[in-house]
Amino acid sequence: MTRPAVSVSPYWELTFDADGDPEARGRDRLLTGVVQREVRDLLVFAHGWNNDRSGATKLYDGFFAPVRELAPRARVGYVGVVWPSMRFSDEPIPDFPRAAVAPLPARPVLDKDTRHALLETFPGRATVVERIARLLEQQPREEAELEEFGRLVRTLVELVPPGPQALFAADTLSEGVPQDGPAMLHGPTAEACEEFARALARLEAPDGATGPSFALPNPWHGAHELLRQATYFAMKRRAGTVGERGLGRVIGQLAAGAPGVRVHLVGHSFGGRLVSFALRGLPRGVRTVKSLTLLQGAFSHYAFAARLPHDTRAGGVLQGQHNRVDGPVVCCYSRHDQALSTMYPLASRMAGHDREFAGLNVGRALSAKWGAMGHDGVQAVPGTRSLTLAEALRGPLPASGCVNVDASAVVRRGGPPAGAHSDIVHRELAQLVLAAGRVG
Repeated sequence: MTRPAVSVSPYWELTFDADGDPEARGRDRLLTGVVQREVRDLLVFAHGWNNDRSGATKLYDGFFAPVRELAPRARVGYVGVVWPSMRFSDEPIPDFPRAAVAPLPARPVLDKDTRHALLETFPGRATVVERIARLLEQQPREEAELEEFGRLVRTLVELVPPGPQALFAADTLSEGVPQDGPAMLHGPTAEACEEFARALARLEAPDGATGPSFALPNPWHGAHELLRQATYFAMKRRAGTVGERGLGRVIGQLAAGAPGVRVHLVGHSFGGRLVSFALRGLPRGVRTVKSLTLLQGAFSHYAFAARLPHDTRAGGVLQGQHNRVDGPVVCCYSRHDQALSTMYPLASRMAGHDREFAGLNVGRALSAKWGAMGHDGVQAVPGTRSLTLAEALRGPLPASGCVNVDASAVVRRGGPPAGAHSDIVHRELAQLVLAAGRVG
């Protein structure tokens, strides 16, 4: 395998399949290399939605680049986690070469790069992908065709038994475990597509203009978004699987072989979910994780909560797991992240016929119940501190517990439908990771 082109050293790559099984040679190189290179602080970064390994390594290279200057005396090692996820190519990534990002297609056409990503991410579903693409191109008027589209999307993302992924879909116990699929794929497809179409229209309105509209939305404009959110549900499921069954176990092996190494977990988007679920996979007694930093985390803001405000009988599936970090859990969020302020809570709503929020401001009304970490930070965990990015960098950060950091000052670039969700390659955020882990 060709070595990744990253500018930091020593760098190791951990590759996992969808069920959390690691590529053995990469794992073994890491376990022996940290001892040979006398690494003291190990930065472990997990990407979010992403099309390929080259995109992941570009992210890691850019994010890690300032570390040497920020902590020149620290004995730092770097790990890039690579796991099977995908990004729709119409989502621009700030700071990435334009060649790596396809031009925004006229909705709802499925462009060739996204079609290729779907085939790579969901092997064996070529016929399904081609039929989905054809329906998006033709936009037939019959409601039966729209319902077929919903059935095809459900077929695309459904699990092929046996396998562990069904156990890792929920973020809160009120969602139910295991969870076979989101309600948006089991209710009337036309209704779901119309809701997504309305949300997209709001996001794309000039200057965020709002107001009553008497135009009926074209459900096919929302069908493209239904497909996107369904694939993200599959990525969410995989992220939990890879975190607990894969990364958590490797960190346990690292603690056994190199107990002096201090591990600092960093995750972007669904990668934040991955590194958080890794805490649940740590062997009993392991305390080598010294910090956890979530960058625009795409999972429930109640994941660490012992009790949900809207259902005190249930809690988050990671309740108490933040206590397994021998240091702070730092959660960065931004009001400029449209993917998490609007689309994530809309897609995360579990009651398929729940019209409680219909006609209201999606980002404000839905986020209270279905909000994401990267939208407003950790919620319902007693003792959580809230800081601006400037305050956090002036420090010192709390030595333990959850800390919400408003990163809107730097996480601010990007257009619809994701907004600033991927605008994370900033010196200030690298500095925050080092501050959280007391590195250098």
